[in-house]
Amino acid sequence: MTEAVAGTGTGAAPSLLAQASDRTLVERCVDGDTRAFETIITRYGRMMKAYAVRLTGSGADADDVVQESLISAWKRIDTLEDGAMVKSWLMRIVSRRAIDLMRQRRDADSTDDVVIESPEQDGPERKAEASSQLDALSAALDRLPTGQRQAWVLREIGGYSYEEIAEQVGQTTASVRGSLARARATLVKEMEVWR
Repeated sequence: MTEAVAGTGTGAAPSLLAQASDRTLVERCVDGDTRAFETIITRYGRMMKAYAVRLTGSGADADDVVQESLISAWKRIDTLEDGAMVKSWLMRIVSRRAIDLMRQRRDADSTDDVVIESPEQDGPERKAEASSQLDALSAALDRLPTGQRQAWVLREIGGYSYEEIAEQVGQTTASVRGSLARARATLVKEMEVWR
């Protein structure tokens, strides 16, 4: 039994890991325990994939986003201050990776255009402005408190209902509505310059 708890045995370790708290799993991951990280993946992988599909609109893109997110999470798990917050931390990484993917696609689409457009429509100036706006929005989102950022991304990018968001983040619907209202007010103020 002691061997299994220490992670050196083979029999009971997986079931003990499955019962471990997020905080314990993160502590073990920081110590290099890949089985603890696999347990985190088992616990939250499906949720990450569903979220990524909502954000990207594509199963293939979602797979890429989740894979990149997991690689990033493994490399940076030692930066997570509170292991109990691993779920929301992983979802934040997924949202950032999805936004990065959408930005890359947008940039690739704009450089692949062979049609010459009039400057008044979508010429280089307009594309540069749109890129700057997206960068400004991304920076503004990063400055929001975690709960507000999650609510905004899930609602505005993911298309989740208030009830679905409440379930995802473990809050009441009323508190999600409040977080979303505060996030929107802050973003409107911060993005005022782009109007």
